[in-house]
Amino acid sequence: MVPFLEFLARADSGPQAEASAEDALTRDANTLAPRERVAEAVVGGAFCAVALVLALTISVSQALDPFAAGAAVIALAVASRIRFTVGGHYTVPIMLVFVPFLFALPLPLLPAFTALALAVGGLPDVLRRRSAPARLLLAPANAWFSVGPVTVLALAGEPLLDAASPILLLGMLAAQFATDFGASALRERIIAGASLREQAAGVIWVCVVDAGFAPVGLLTAYAVQDRPWALLLLLPLLGLLRVFAAERQARLESLIELNHAYRGTALVLGDVVEADDAYTGEHCRGVVEMALRVADSLRLDPVRRQRVEFGALLHDVGKVAIPKEIINKPGPLDDREWEIIRTHTIEGHRMLERVGGIMRDVGLIVRAHHERWDGGGYPDGLAGEDIPLEARIVSACDTYNAMTTTRPYRTAMSVEDALAELRACANAQLDPTVVMHLVGIIEADGAAHPKRAEALIHPWRAAAQTAAARDPGGDRG
Repeated sequence: MVPFLEFLARADSGPQAEASAEDALTRDANTLAPRERVAEAVVGGAFCAVALVLALTISVSQALDPFAAGAAVIALAVASRIRFTVGGHYTVPIMLVFVPFLFALPLPLLPAFTALALAVGGLPDVLRRRSAPARLLLAPANAWFSVGPVTVLALAGEPLLDAASPILLLGMLAAQFATDFGASALRERIIAGASLREQAAGVIWVCVVDAGFAPVGLLTAYAVQDRPWALLLLLPLLGLLRVFAAERQARLESLIELNHAYRGTALVLGDVVEADDAYTGEHCRGVVEMALRVADSLRLDPVRRQRVEFGALLHDVGKVAIPKEIINKPGPLDDREWEIIRTHTIEGHRMLERVGGIMRDVGLIVRAHHERWDGGGYPDGLAGEDIPLEARIVSACDTYNAMTTTRPYRTAMSVEDALAELRACANAQLDPTVVMHLVGIIEADGAAHPKRAEALIHPWRAAAQTAAARDPGGDRG
């Protein structure tokens, strides 16, 4: 895999990225929402005003060659149609054409021709009804990246390509990034209220890709400076990149569909657990809520956070294979019954192993959620950091949930007693770091709502107790 495509493959990994990619892949088919219309009117209108000022204030030192202009617009339009979607954004290899474009046309007209090329590039999708006609209104706002380099060139006295110093070229690239980011940030601020920090995190990879293509575009500019029509020789290369982009989009669509299938599988299995035993189902959903908060407190990446979510939801899925007379036994279990019920971790692992994909990783979490920090757990006797972190999170939240839920064979502990027990279990049964974060979350909730700490700290507790009243069984294992 070439470095560019390898970079894009890494950038769109993870469930959050896939969700953003799904939004990006479907956005073009929809007409502009009201907030989008406002954003495009503001950002696009500002571009038109600035482009007009540049056209009127920059002196014309180069005659317009209609054939060269046509070739440049066609090449830029074709380049603009090659979209590599990453996360909620996309990038195009436009620098291959835009750099020679800067030196092939009269400087005052460059922003207007850039917007024209982007509109021409979007026209085929509108004619094929793959994109809403209103999406063509995005062309002026999307052309903001051309304003920065044009302004820098004008301030430098519009030097010829051979006279452009490396410092000038780097300044043009920096100005392009600045104007593009500013327009994008303003647009997203209007549409979604996104902060500058959020915007910066989302466009870093766009700048990296543009910077990677810029030197190739500069080489092209040197090659065609006396023959602007030669820009059309880039069309075969652009066609090849479009094939790569189409294959990538198909891969993203497959990943999105597969991720939906995995999530659907997890939810269905969660429903199976709840239908099999009402208390176990409520218990698992309660563990999910607290486990995700701990995962966020630990700042887990999106992939590991999703494993925590699925692992918490399905940590007791293996209990569907345990005889109900054991699950629902109101009294203490004997040694043989405990031996049987402890197999639920292995059974759950086996079930998820058959599903495959990300569920295979979730199965390892399910298998390990009764391992102990000191190595005295089951089924494999793992200890310390040999236990997957996701399993350690589920284990701590599972323990807290079980302690604070009333069951026929024992009453629920108070929150204070449960917290004391969590601390006592740290460094023995539970990961001390996970316990620290879990206790911090619970105490923060209690401090914020001291009069209703029980209900707010454990919002699923009433539902679990209702399920317990319906089902006289026990939370075993």
